[in-house]
Amino acid sequence: MTVSIITATYNAGNTLESAILSVINQTYPHIEYILIDGGSTDQTLSIAETYKPFIQHFISEPDKGIYHALNKGIEMATGDVIGFLHADDLLDDDTTIESIVEEFERTKADAIYGDLEYVQFQHPEKVVRYWQSKAYKPGLLRAGWMPPHPTLFIKKQVFKDIGVFKLDYKIAADYDFILRFFSNGKYAAEYIPMVITRMRVGGTSNKSLKNIWIKSKEDLRALKQNRAGNVLSLVWKNVSKLPQFLKRN
Repeated sequence: MTVSIITATYNAGNTLESAILSVINQTYPHIEYILIDGGSTDQTLSIAETYKPFIQHFISEPDKGIYHALNKGIEMATGDVIGFLHADDLLDDDTTIESIVEEFERTKADAIYGDLEYVQFQHPEKVVRYWQSKAYKPGLLRAGWMPPHPTLFIKKQVFKDIGVFKLDYKIAADYDFILRFFSNGKYAAEYIPMVITRMRVGGTSNKSLKNIWIKSKEDLRALKQNRAGNVLSLVWKNVSKLPQFLKRN
């Protein structure tokens, strides 16, 4: 089983190297690493050049945002399974992908996901928030549940079946995709009770009140379009995040 890992980046030279190292240090040997850059003007390109022998596909050109970049990566991917690692993020452990593949082989699932740690930007070893997920069951989407998208690894065939990220969503295309996948009823997803990804705090969706407002509107549109919930679902989605701030390692 080959795992394609896609990193979309734009002027992320301060963190990109650590993201790349967390991929190339994996114990699992069959990884296809794809780096999609949006035309960076900082040190991103020189970092990519340094690690070129470990990057199977690399392009740098203007794009329409992160979801457009990820879609390019999906199109390039030849692996059986696709996962995403943002330039600010890290795989938690050198054996993370090995554990994910073992779970795919054991369960024959269409997707695997786990837990997410939010960490300090300058000190990614310091956890500030812990997103503990759980096994999916019908009804959870309407209750505002979703898995941590950065931990979600999905078989490429799923993207062929239900499509890629919709570019009319500026911030919530990942949530729309999750709703499409889990509300489909055709696919099996398995939860691993382990941290898969460490995410540096300060993501796009929470950078400003304007972005929070845009994301809330897009989340509600995604819920309605996928017939997966309503305004109350959105309220529960946000309320359910509160316990994450009480969990510390």
